[in-house]
Amino acid sequence: MEPRARSGPLTGVRVLEFAGLGPAPFCGMLLSDLGADVVRIDRKGGASLLGRFDVTARGRRSVAFDLKQPASIEACLQLCERADALIEGYRPGVMERLGLGPEPVLGRNPKLVYGRMTGWGQSGPLAPRAGHDMNYLALTGALHAIGTEDKPVPPLNLAADYGGGALYLAFGLLAGVISARETGRGQVIDCAMTDGAASLMSVMWGLKAAGMWRDERRANLLDGGAPFYDTYQCADGEWLSVAPIEPQFFAVLLEKTGATGVDPARQNDPSAWPEHRERLAALFRTRTRDEWRALLEDTDACVAPVLSMAEAPAHPHNLARETYVEREGIVQPAPAPRFSATPGAIQGPPPEIGQHTREALLGWGFDAADLDRLADQGAI
Repeated sequence: MEPRARSGPLTGVRVLEFAGLGPAPFCGMLLSDLGADVVRIDRKGGASLLGRFDVTARGRRSVAFDLKQPASIEACLQLCERADALIEGYRPGVMERLGLGPEPVLGRNPKLVYGRMTGWGQSGPLAPRAGHDMNYLALTGALHAIGTEDKPVPPLNLAADYGGGALYLAFGLLAGVISARETGRGQVIDCAMTDGAASLMSVMWGLKAAGMWRDERRANLLDGGAPFYDTYQCADGEWLSVAPIEPQFFAVLLEKTGATGVDPARQNDPSAWPEHRERLAALFRTRTRDEWRALLEDTDACVAPVLSMAEAPAHPHNLARETYVEREGIVQPAPAPRFSATPGAIQGPPPEIGQHTREALLGWGFDAADLDRLADQGAI
């Protein structure tokens, strides 16, 4: 049985994903959206937390193995022989204890790219410890820079978990696949969320070294310290994002709003910021969010409404770009980025655990006799 038809620039790339949480499955979703054939290894008898609502599980095929059975481990190794890349997000040492660490896997397939997704990395004193997105941000200096004057505020789990984790893992895996196709040699990708989160802060480290970034919250250009890069509450209690950093855009904001008492010549003078913020805050409280939106959204004032998740899919720009789509009654983000010649697509809904065991194994080179033997042994 052949794998289902797929579309996207990664069509033909085979990825084996060991089921986990957070950035590892999100990385699998990104690769699947762009056409990779991602087969997820689930534990036999397991249950999905979100079921059909698990958006980041979309587009995979699920194979359920009893990983306590030697026959299952051998079947996983055979799948590794046919894969271009592998994703695992367990604590260091777990895959080795299963017999699926880099040494045996690369011994079976020297061209495979073995992607390891953890919070702290495969080495260092914290490597074996538990943690979550906020902990990883805290260790890199990123969390200290985000929030109010009173306290750091976690930016959901976007910055370390998905930004510093999943995106860097996807980037690393694809770089590894390109290298393997050129050299014939695979390798291990040690993707730590702490490393990725630190990397995302690169521009701030440069600004700090140049004396242009203070190591405190809401005291800088991009952290809400500047009155022209902040959010303001409107007459109806809703919010606007206001970000005209460049002088010419700041001038548009002042002209369109009729702001008084704000000196454009002192835009970048921190001593003027408290007065400018006070005047802008009072100004924006005089109209509703949608009144400001009607006045400013179609200008270069760099103002946008702060939309809720319920509102965002209906915004005209998001509608025009089809940024959000509905699949089987579930509104979710569409694949990104966009490709002109080989567009990606949601390759299918989130699978039930073990839903594609026979289909996927047959598609990856097993035959019916192999599957019957695995079933008889209780491996699948």
